[in-house]
Amino acid sequence: MKTTMMRTILAAMAIGFAAPALAAGDTATPPAQKWSFNGPFGTYDRAELQRGYQVYKEVCAACHAMKYVAFRNLRDVGFSEAEVKALAATFEVNDGPNDQGEMFKRPGLPSDKFPSPFPNEKAARASNGGAYPLDLSLIAKARAHGPDYIRALLTGYKDAPAGFTLGEGLNYNEYFAGHQIAMPQPLNADQVTYADGTKASVEQMAHDVSSFLMWAAEPKLEDRKRMGFKVMIFLVVLTGLFFAAKKRIWAKLH
Repeated sequence: MKTTMMRTILAAMAIGFAAPALAAGDTATPPAQKWSFNGPFGTYDRAELQRGYQVYKEVCAACHAMKYVAFRNLRDVGFSEAEVKALAATFEVNDGPNDQGEMFKRPGLPSDKFPSPFPNEKAARASNGGAYPLDLSLIAKARAHGPDYIRALLTGYKDAPAGFTLGEGLNYNEYFAGHQIAMPQPLNADQVTYADGTKASVEQMAHDVSSFLMWAAEPKLEDRKRMGFKVMIFLVVLTGLFFAAKKRIWAKLH
């Protein structure tokens, strides 16, 4: 309960910080996509989430952390406990101090959170031309249109139109506020090799990683929908009981 509340608070804070940037410029509205988790009975597509994790690991994790998501949470994506241990071990995390009072690096454990690829914010900015790569844990809830926006951003890189002045070191993106983004186009066709044989087009990778980031931001979405359905059934039954009780109580007065 506390974890869910903390995620909600952090998402609200992120939305508040992002509002000025989103309001700037004439930004196109991301086209609505068909997501397996949409609607009152929607669920996450596990195969899609696993592909999305692969895109995050092989592409996004080079710059972006997910400090609010633990490796053990990947069991909810469909990975086995052994697979989670193996996946965690491919990351290096800071630990310590050791007996000599020094910090050290070790392979990740399922209980660890996804680490940042940079030791601190200054190092991150220095490696990215002054831009700071956002943590992606809550990005799908912190941006308007959520996964639609992420997918549109990842596929929205184009040549700047005639007359548009593009800043030095920036890239034109149709869906980014102001259309100038420091992040170069991250996805290219066949950039990853999916284990299930799915063709890794830019659109497919963008869709998969957007689904994965939606899961990262709201991992209990399916539980919430199931609980909501149960509550609705309970309310319908309770309404019927109240109506029957009312008719029985007031029957003698008619």
